[in-house]
Amino acid sequence: MTPETPGPDRIPVSVHGDDPLIVAGLVHFLTSSPLVELCEADGGVAVLFAERVDRPVMSRLRALGRTGRVVLVVPRVREPELLRALDGGVSVILLRHQVTPEGLLDAVRTAAGHDRALPRDAVDQLVDVVLRLRREAGARVSAHPPTDRELDVLRLLADGLETREIAERLEFSERTVKNVLHGVTSRFRLRNRTHAVAHAIREGYL
Repeated sequence: MTPETPGPDRIPVSVHGDDPLIVAGLVHFLTSSPLVELCEADGGVAVLFAERVDRPVMSRLRALGRTGRVVLVVPRVREPELLRALDGGVSVILLRHQVTPEGLLDAVRTAAGHDRALPRDAVDQLVDVVLRLRREAGARVSAHPPTDRELDVLRLLADGLETREIAERLEFSERTVKNVLHGVTSRFRLRNRTHAVAHAIREGYL
């Protein structure tokens, strides 16, 4: 394949992989489209076939991603490989059994447009990952409830007292009260005092 300069409306695409037959098939699909200009040089969109997303493939993904966008074609995608691929800068993932001339062209156009596309089961896996992380984050927060001092301040704040009044009631300085509230809002990632009180009530602390 001789390197060419892409036309003004054509997408430069390079094809990579260790299986010559599959690479030849991908090239055949792409040459049927007038929108694609096959190139050997990096840049534009790189289509990479891999049996699995292991360490060598991750290195190739990162190298290709530094100079362009990457479409990854794999036989299957499991959660660890999915996360590695996305971490490696992949824009589009195609499952091998779903590759068609139209599907491959759509993937190339999606990547060239700086968009992303994943198979439905990969999206489902990502949703599961996000939900699991949220549950784990919630468990970590629940494992570190507000301290007695923080609860004392939040109770008085919920009763409508101002900073000065809370300081007088608890025999703190106003600076200490402000520091306590800042600690609560920062640790639980809350927006303000009102949010802190609402969070404490919702979680059953007050």
